[in-house]
Amino acid sequence: MEARLNLFENPVAAKIFRYVNSAGRALSESTLPAATQELVKLRASQINGCGFCTDMHTKDALAAGETQQRLNLVAAWREAKVFTEAERAALELTEQGTRIADAAGGVPDEVWANAAKYYDEDQLAALVAAIALINMYNRFNVLVQQPAGDYEPGQFG
Repeated sequence: MEARLNLFENPVAAKIFRYVNSAGRALSESTLPAATQELVKLRASQINGCGFCTDMHTKDALAAGETQQRLNLVAAWREAKVFTEAERAALELTEQGTRIADAAGGVPDEVWANAAKYYDEDQLAALVAAIALINMYNRFNVLVQQPAGDYEPGQFG
């Protein structure tokens, strides 16, 4: 399988990704826990059916010390006992923010309030950014049918 468009070689896509990747660097420098960031990226990618990002964030999380058990259970996080209450709140916000078109009123206040119990304003800003950014990356990759499976941890620096 080949992508419909080579996002890595196209000059317009490359220019766009330079700016988007800058936002990603700011996110990685935030105080939002790195494990939470990877869980959020993985869950949104699963929901959006982005094989490339699911592959990437599973491998990056493993390389950063995440356990296989927790990664295996991200899709079923509500029933899993391996996530903290803060991580559960982040995963719920991720699902609500990713499925925003399915919710007539957007993200429910109680979902936001639950996340705000565990994360300060800077971390909430980073959490919102992580959800928005991964959803954008997912859309790029799903639209062009970016193949999955060949990603190597840290490949994009």
